[in-house]
Amino acid sequence: MRFIGQDEVRRLLDLDALLEALADAFVELSAGRASVPPRVAATAPDGFLAAMPGYVSGVLEAKLVSVFPGNEGSGLPTHQALIALFDEQSGTPVALMDGTHITAARTGASSAVATRALAREDASVLAVLGGGVQGRSHLEAVTRVRDFGEIRVASRTVQHAEALAGDFGARAVATFEEAVRGADVVCCCTDSSEPVLRCEWLDRGAHVTSVGAARAGPELDGDTVRAGILVVESRIAFEPFPAGSHELAGLDPQSAAELGEILAGTRPARSSDDEITVYKSMGHAVEDAAAARLVYERARVEGAGAELD
Repeated sequence: MRFIGQDEVRRLLDLDALLEALADAFVELSAGRASVPPRVAATAPDGFLAAMPGYVSGVLEAKLVSVFPGNEGSGLPTHQALIALFDEQSGTPVALMDGTHITAARTGASSAVATRALAREDASVLAVLGGGVQGRSHLEAVTRVRDFGEIRVASRTVQHAEALAGDFGARAVATFEEAVRGADVVCCCTDSSEPVLRCEWLDRGAHVTSVGAARAGPELDGDTVRAGILVVESRIAFEPFPAGSHELAGLDPQSAAELGEILAGTRPARSSDDEITVYKSMGHAVEDAAAARLVYERARVEGAGAELD
């Protein structure tokens, strides 16, 4: 079995290749050619441990991911993960790799795939809400699919916004509202258990992504969720947390399109520049599978990682 640590995973995972692999995985998922049961989690006093097995496009994998919000500021990530790959024909374990970097990278990259499909072609102002790991991953990925002339970063901790903005030539702003007003693409990347934006702040034609999945409550307000075209990775997102999203509780699953349906052309994307589009992500095992496959295949070619009995 090949063991691949975080530094190697970071080096081996090509972000441009990941965008295309994710797009293919979402199409496979919506076409019914993937096997992914709902996520389950065991709760601890200060966080939870989730299990995310999946099979898509010849990749059989399982991720264990812990989410401990109290780690913020301690030097430990709030999300920590391991991914195991298995041979699809024999079930033999073939690789164990760090999943912490993959979780961050595939989440931002999935938002980029959604932004490429849903945002206006002339989108030029990007707002990122959240100055942590996911804020960074979104800045790395979403800027690959649109040519943004202005990028704003806001965080509940001003110093975090300033540090992240400085790394990307962006502008740190004082409030979420200041970041959102006039933005064409808004990426919500917080662990907030209450809404971080109001629908009234959004311009016509804005595209919103939300990846927050706090245990206690929603990152988006209900008016934003219902403001226009709603897109999810899978309609499992309408199930109760932790499989699904707080924002979607009580809504009709058919009110949303799956991203794979949009990409395959079986459901329409935006029909005008005035429509608001919302991509609500909960994270999905096909994303981990697509990323882990890229890492594993390149590791085998390069002889990266360590071979273990």
